[in-house]
Amino acid sequence: MNLTLGSRRTQFICVAVLTVIVLRGVVAATTPLSYDEAYYWLWSRHLASGYYDHPPLIAFLIRGGTALFGDTSIGVRLLPWLLSATASLAVWRAGVILLKNEYAGALAALIFNLMPMIGVESLVATPDAPQIAAAAWLMLALAKIADTGRGAWWIAVGLAAGLALLSKFTAFFLGVGVLTWLALVPKERHWFASFWPYLGGIIALLMFLPVVLWNADHGWISFALQFGRVEGGGFTLRYLGEFLAGQLVLATPFIGILGIAGIVMVLRSRDAMQSERALLVALIAPAALYFIWHSLHDRVQGNWPSFLYPALAIAASMACVQIAESRGSSVLRFSRRFAVPLAAFMLALIYAQALWGVVPRIRDPISRLLAVGMDRVVDDIESLREGVHADTILTTSYAMTGWFSFYMPSHPPVIQINERFRYLNEPPPAPSLFTGPMLYVTEMRNDQSSLLAMRFARVTPLAHIARYRNGATIDEYAVYRVEGLKGAPFF
Repeated sequence: MNLTLGSRRTQFICVAVLTVIVLRGVVAATTPLSYDEAYYWLWSRHLASGYYDHPPLIAFLIRGGTALFGDTSIGVRLLPWLLSATASLAVWRAGVILLKNEYAGALAALIFNLMPMIGVESLVATPDAPQIAAAAWLMLALAKIADTGRGAWWIAVGLAAGLALLSKFTAFFLGVGVLTWLALVPKERHWFASFWPYLGGIIALLMFLPVVLWNADHGWISFALQFGRVEGGGFTLRYLGEFLAGQLVLATPFIGILGIAGIVMVLRSRDAMQSERALLVALIAPAALYFIWHSLHDRVQGNWPSFLYPALAIAASMACVQIAESRGSSVLRFSRRFAVPLAAFMLALIYAQALWGVVPRIRDPISRLLAVGMDRVVDDIESLREGVHADTILTTSYAMTGWFSFYMPSHPPVIQINERFRYLNEPPPAPSLFTGPMLYVTEMRNDQSSLLAMRFARVTPLAHIARYRNGATIDEYAVYRVEGLKGAPFF
C-alpha cells in the first residue's frame, strides 16, 4: 500500500516538474530579452574562446539556438532552457542515490525547479544557466562514484567540471568541493591513489585551456576582473544581511530553512563523514563560506551562488522526508507543509509579472531588467534617426548597446564609445561611421552627454523617451544629435 502511494506521489511530482519546465519554456519564448542576454547575444555574433566578463560557453549556446530559430527570444534562450531540463533529471537521479528514496529524488527535482533562483536563471540565457546544469551533472557523477565505486565516472566529473568552467569562473569552487569531499570522507580517500580523479581533472583543465590562452593574449583581462573581486573592501556588516535575505528570497524562505536543516542533519548524524550525503555538505560549504566572507567586505550579487542550488534542493528534500518520519520542530513542520505551495506561488507571480505585469503601476525590477516596452522606444529612435539622417547610434552602456543592436528594426551600427574592452573580439568600428550626424541614446539616470562634448563639436538634445508598462514608467531615455568628431571617438 505504502509503495503504491509513494509511486503515485512520485508520478504526480514528475508531472509537476514537466509542467514547470514547459511553462518556463513558454515564458522564455514570449518575453523580451534582458539587457545581459542582449549583450551575450552580441558575443555570439563574434565567437571566441574568451570574453571580458565570462568564459565563452553562453555565446556558443546562443549561437546554436539562433541558428535554428533566428534572432528571437526562443532562439537566444532555447539551449539554456533545454539544459535546465537535463539539470532537473540530474538532480532527481542524484537525489535518489544520495537519499535512497525515489520519492525524495523526485521531490528534490520539484523543489529545484520551483525555487525562483532556478526558475529565473534557467530561463534566461546567461552564464548561470549552463553552470547550474553542469553543477547538477557533476553532483550526479560524484553520487555515482560514491554509490558504485566505479572510477570511470570520474570522466563524467571531468566533463561536467569542464562545462562549468566554460560557463563561469566560480566553478572553481566546485573543484574545491570535490577535494573537500575526498579529504573529509574516509572511504573516498583511496581515490587520491587512483589515476581516475586526475584524469577527470586533466579533462576539465584541457576544456578550460582555450580560456586561459585567450586571457594570455588579452592581458589576463577577465581573470583580473573576476578574481579582483576577491579583494573587496574593509570589514562591514552592511552586505551580510542583504546577502542572506536575498538568498532566502531566491530559494524561498521555507525551502531555504529546509535546505539549511538538511545540511545540519547531515552534520549531526552519527556517520556524518561516512554517509554519501556528506557530498552535499562538501559541495555547498566552500563556496557558501566564501560568499559569507565576501559579504563582510563587499556586495555579493544574488545570482553568484546559483550553482549551489542543485545540492541545496536535495538537502531540502532530505529534510522534508526526515521531518515526515519524525516529529521535528514546529518551524520545520510548518516549513515542510508550505514550502512547495509558497515556492509555486512566488514563481507563478514572477512569471505572470514578466508576461503581463499583473502588479500594475510599479517600477518593478522584472520589467526594468527585461526589454518590456522597448518596441515603442526603438520605433521612436528610428523616427528620430531618419529625421536627422543619422546612420549610427552611440551609447555609453552595454545594456543600451545590446538592446538596440537586437531590437532596432533597421539594425543600424550601435557603438558603445566607452568600455571598449567589452568588445575585444569584434572588429573596430570603421572611422566612416563617425563622419555624419549620429544619435546618442542614454538612460537619463546615466546621462554622459557632457563627456561626449569633449569628443564632438555639437551635442544637441533632441528628445526624451519613456518606456512604459500598464501606465507605469519603467525607464526614461535621453536622445541627442551628435556630430563633428574632434579626435578619437572612444573614452
